[in-house]
Formats: sequence, C-alpha cells, structure tokens
Amino acid sequence: MTQLFEYAPAPESRSIVDIRPSYGLFIDGEFTDGTGPALKTVNPATEEVLSEVAVGTEEDVDRAVRAARRAFVKTWGPMRPADRGKYLFRIARLLQERAREFAVLETLDNGKPIRESRDVDVPLAAAHFFYHAGWADKLEHAGLGPAPRPLGVAGQVIPWNFPLLMLAWKIAPALATGNTVVLKPAETTPLTALLFAEVCQQADLPPGVVNIVTGAGETGRAVISHPDVDKVAFTGSTEVGRSIARTVAGTEKRLTLELGGKAANIVFDDAPIDQAVEGIVRGIFFNQGHVCCAGSRLLVQESVHDDVLAALQRRIGTLRVGDPMDKNTDLGAINSAEQLARIRELAAYGETEGATCWQPEGELPDRGFWFKPTVFTDVSPAHRIARDEVFGPVLSVMTFRTPDEAVAKANNTTYGLSAGIWSEKGSRILQVTDQLRAGVVWANTFNEFDPTSPFGGYKQSGYGREGGRQGLAAYLQGEHQ
Repeated sequence: MTQLFEYAPAPESRSIVDIRPSYGLFIDGEFTDGTGPALKTVNPATEEVLSEVAVGTEEDVDRAVRAARRAFVKTWGPMRPADRGKYLFRIARLLQERAREFAVLETLDNGKPIRESRDVDVPLAAAHFFYHAGWADKLEHAGLGPAPRPLGVAGQVIPWNFPLLMLAWKIAPALATGNTVVLKPAETTPLTALLFAEVCQQADLPPGVVNIVTGAGETGRAVISHPDVDKVAFTGSTEVGRSIARTVAGTEKRLTLELGGKAANIVFDDAPIDQAVEGIVRGIFFNQGHVCCAGSRLLVQESVHDDVLAALQRRIGTLRVGDPMDKNTDLGAINSAEQLARIRELAAYGETEGATCWQPEGELPDRGFWFKPTVFTDVSPAHRIARDEVFGPVLSVMTFRTPDEAVAKANNTTYGLSAGIWSEKGSRILQVTDQLRAGVVWANTFNEFDPTSPFGGYKQSGYGREGGRQGLAAYLQGEHQ
C-alpha cells in the first residue's frame, strides 16, 4: 500500500514451533489415531501444507464423550472446586509461558498478523483461564442459586477466526463450573487446539476432562447430536447455528449460540475524527474482518461524511498488507480459498448493485489468499453488502442526519451482536445505546474484550452469553434456570 516511508522487514521466527507431520485426536488424556481419513491444514499466506490432522468419526466422538463422562463422574465432578481452580490457574500460567509458541502457530495456521496473535489472542486466552479459575470455588456467591451444579459433558464447536481464543471462551467456564469437555476445532485451524492438548498433559489435567476431536462438519454434527452430551456451545455462522438449534430441539441439551453479525459503527458530527477513524479501522480490518462483531456498516452523520471518508482513506493507505509473520503487517491473509471466494462474490454484488468501490493502491502477494481493505460508498440498506455478513475486510458506508435515523438504520438488520458509537456527548451515547438492539455496544472504541464482560447477541446473532458471571450460568443447573 502507499507508504510515507518503508519499513524494514521484521519477521518473527517460526523455529520456536515444532509442527508434527501428522496429529491424532486427543481423547482420555492421550493422542490417538482417528478412524476417518486425514485432512491437510495449510498456511493461508503461502498455501504450504503445515500438517495432516486426523478426522474424527462418530465412533471417535463416542469414545471422547465416554471418556468425558467417566472423568465427570469419577474425577472432575467430585473434585473440590478449589482444586479445579488450581488446574485452571496452571493452564493459564502455561499459556503465558508458551505464549510465543502459541502466537507463531496461530499465525501460521490462521493467517492473522503475528502482532494480533501475540498481543491479543494469546494474552486474552490466558486471561480467560485466570478469570474463570478464580470463580471455581466461588460459584455459590455468583448469584446463580445457593447450590449451582455442573451440567455434565459439554460438546463445543468453535470457528477458525480466533481458534485459541474461542477455545478459551468455551473450555475455561466449562471446567470452572465442574463440567468436562469434548471440543471440535475448525477444520482449517486445528493446530493451536492440539497444542493446547499438550498443555493439558503438561498441567497434569486428569484424563478425559478435556478431549479434542478434529475434523470437519460431520465431526461437529456427531459431537452436537451425541445423546450423552448435556450442553452444546457453538460459535460460527447463523446458517449452521439454525441447523444446530433444530438438532437440539426436543432434547434436554442446553444450548448457547454465538453467531454472525453486521455491526453498525455510528459516527456523530461531534466525534473526534482521528480517534473515530482509528476505531473504524480497528472495527473492520482487525483480523482481516474475520470477526463476528466487526463494524462492517459505517454510519456517518451527513455533515462530517466527507471529512471522515477522506481521513479514513488516508489511514487505509498506510496499512501494510502482506506476510503475517512480519511484525509490521497490519492485514494478513484470508483464512481459506473458500472464504476468499465468498468475499469476492459479495464485493462483486456491491458493484453490481451500484455502490462505489474504493481500494488503496498496491500489489498483493502472488501466493496465498489475499484481499485488499475495501470501502464501499453510495450504499443503501437494501444492498447485499449492507445486509449480508461478508466476514472480510469490506466496509459499507452510509449516512444519517438525526440520531433517530442512525438508530433506525443501525437496527435495520437481522443481526444484533454489537455496535459502536462515536461522540463527545455522554448523554447522546447513553440515549442511543439504550435504543440499539445489540448485545455489546462500544463507546468511542471498538473490538475491546475482557473476560469479566459478557458477550453475545440478539436476533440471528444467537442467544446466551459468554464471559463474565452471566457466562457461567450457561454451564450450571440451579435456581437461576
């Protein structure tokens, strides 16, 4: 992209990671062969095959669930809560000690910039285990009933955009509340979950408490539909979430879904423009836009539209797109060829429907999966790029004149996961926030996460909360139900 000055390459070394030629499933505290055909996991920045990973079948999932049930009945369930907390503290410390290893592996397998893996994903994953470790022996004081009890075996399916962080969001509260886990990572990003299995061994976690079964959609369906799974937690697309809800309907399984989003980032005329532009960039280009709560719809008050857009384009022109292992990189690779094809398809719809496409100058690498940061103007709420979740670095810009119009446009979506507001008036922020149908609303910032704060959405963004005291409730039975 256009640069005021050139940065010397600052590559992170991959030598700290020892990637095995092949990986098995992690069941009952040991790595074991899968009975299905292996799948290849690739580096999206180079298309290099990193490793072959076993695919779990229904038979493998059944072995994992039986191991989790034994551990729940014999070991983890009866264990003193304070002792369970010690294991979570140990896992958190090991994640910190091996942080560089996890960050490098996450970037190689996912394509996100090493700065994000290093500074966001891994520290937050450790923070979730620290936070939930503290809750393990205090659940009776969490306002969730006088004697909250674990549900049993949790079947968890996580996405490819934040592989380690989503693992932490799922496993930490499940273990803290006394449940055992069978987790299925995304087929394109299984490697940090398998490295986490090594951490479980290193922490001497009792066998069967955490089981990791790799594979694609069929493996996930086997986890979710297994009759001895008591709780299902899923993060991913709304389409798959609907299918899971149908599968679980009529059973006694508890279910939480964290699905898609089409967040509005609202900039009022009194907002500090430079600060707002930084928030807009973070909102849509963080992790290449592979974020369910990405601020993919920018609503700008009409009187400052031109100034905001000009400042935004200048800022985007300084973003560095390229090698994710370079510490200077701002945007890495799109996670897969399939996701890149979807981004291109929806961007083409934007131009076909009459929106104006803008991208900064610059060449993309020859190999790998890449898409430039993209801004669409002249967008109407009826355009597909304003309605569908692109899940890529594509921003749709619309204008508004009054706060009521901003709220109406922000809520004009089938999703309801997040939103952002930029204004110097606290009263305006509070008034607008109260009218937005979004699970999380950021004020003068965007994409800030903390394990103490619950996260989740409304409408087609799913139901249930993860993180905070509210996230514990999803893994407990008690008077709060």
